[in-house]
Amino acid sequence: MNEISNTTTLPEGHPVQIYFQENDIIHALLEELSAVNPEDDLQKYTNIFNQLHTIEKRFARKENQLFPFLEKKGWNGPSQGMWSFHDNLREQFRLIQYYLKMNNPEKININTPFLINGIYRLMKMEETVLFPNALDLLTEADWIEMRKGEEEIGWMLSQAPTPYPKQEYIHPSEDFTKREMSFSLENTSHYDEGYMTVEQVNLLFKTMPLDLTYVDENDKVIFYNRGEERVFPRSAGIIGREVKFCHPPKSVGTVLKILDEFRKGTQNESSFWINYKERLIYIRYFAVRDADKNYKGIIEMSQDITDIKKIEGEKRLLDWE
Repeated sequence: MNEISNTTTLPEGHPVQIYFQENDIIHALLEELSAVNPEDDLQKYTNIFNQLHTIEKRFARKENQLFPFLEKKGWNGPSQGMWSFHDNLREQFRLIQYYLKMNNPEKININTPFLINGIYRLMKMEETVLFPNALDLLTEADWIEMRKGEEEIGWMLSQAPTPYPKQEYIHPSEDFTKREMSFSLENTSHYDEGYMTVEQVNLLFKTMPLDLTYVDENDKVIFYNRGEERVFPRSAGIIGREVKFCHPPKSVGTVLKILDEFRKGTQNESSFWINYKERLIYIRYFAVRDADKNYKGIIEMSQDITDIKKIEGEKRLLDWE
């Protein structure tokens, strides 16, 4: 079996490619650890040692992810021999930790070469035996499944690696993938796109920063949303009431004209903006029609746009802190 000299043929985020990313980190830390004398600078040694100790995540990924997949292919050697090698290194880590606790740099100096050489030998076995054989034995589906499990264990990397397989961004307007529902459909209703329970629909309308009122084709108010900060007050008494009695007398004529034009199909939208309690309010009316273009009512939408109107330039970053 040929030694893997590089991973240029492996895609980003592949479990073996990640192991080799970690190799670069480990090699750098081993060089730093070799160069520092704990008797001269124990704090610096401790910092490097603690970073190196995160190699435990690598051991855990191999033992709990890679080795079990290899066992399924009939290769049990890594689970036995290499796991023992991990345990020997763990014991070496524990020994140095003990001497750090006892503030004994002399003993640390004596034991550090055993730890460093042991890790070098382990990585040599990985590169020449473990990873080449694993790449031959395991399928693409195995690697994808393995990567899912690695997420819970973690890596030595400062940032999470690229997802595997790499997920290309698809704009929502172009995403036609039929997915299995990852949530319960119990007590939900199916809308044009998606499913929601009555509670979720209520929460949606309560959270929207808009006043919505729905008047049906008979000019009766059948719905309004009860948000925490409505622009115009509403009460349950308007449900079932004729819409012309829900507006001040001076604006009833305008409302009736809108209803008439929407019903005839000559218009579909009308907009107004007014100053109300020192706020700028944007009011819009939309005709509601079914798939056959039959008139089904009107939606009135009111929104406080005072602060929106002041927006200039761009804001792309969070400012919560």
